[in-house]
Amino acid sequence: MSSPCDPEYAPVGDVGAALMMVDSRLKAIYDSKTETDAEQQQLVDHFAASLGPAGADALLDGACTLIYMFMKWLRAACEDHDKDVIEYVVPTLVATMRMMPKTFRPEVIPTMAGLLVAAGTGLSPNLWRAQYGQWTDAEMNPLEATAVLLAEQINRITGTDDFATRLIADALAGVDQG
Repeated sequence: MSSPCDPEYAPVGDVGAALMMVDSRLKAIYDSKTETDAEQQQLVDHFAASLGPAGADALLDGACTLIYMFMKWLRAACEDHDKDVIEYVVPTLVATMRMMPKTFRPEVIPTMAGLLVAAGTGLSPNLWRAQYGQWTDAEMNPLEATAVLLAEQINRITGTDDFATRLIADALAGVDQG
């Protein structure tokens, strides 16, 4: 039975721009010689402001697509080891979110956890979230950070600093060739 939150009904968005933002954050995490957090945030804010409303919506949908794709990869990896992706990924990420109160205010953590559960069960995170109304400004930074945390967890599992980025870039390249 099909769900209205099935990924086939979801807009893909600007996955390339969302991936660029995630990759930029990961590089800042892994390379202490990169620009400061304030400078990085200013660049991200400038980029987001340059998009306009339609571009911002596409970026938001792209971030949700990344979350879905990262959770799909994690689900497959967990299944290979007879683990449940929800049990393995969600508690760890929620605990990390709770340790980052400037990025994840307590009231947005349930929404981000819901996005992870939706994606982990094969539902579209953006369509799942749309059931509850429009995105709020308070959810934008946590949404990006959730995608970064997932990418970082994939990189940690694989032992490679850019595996998650390459995973998506390779998928995008396959779509372009198809």
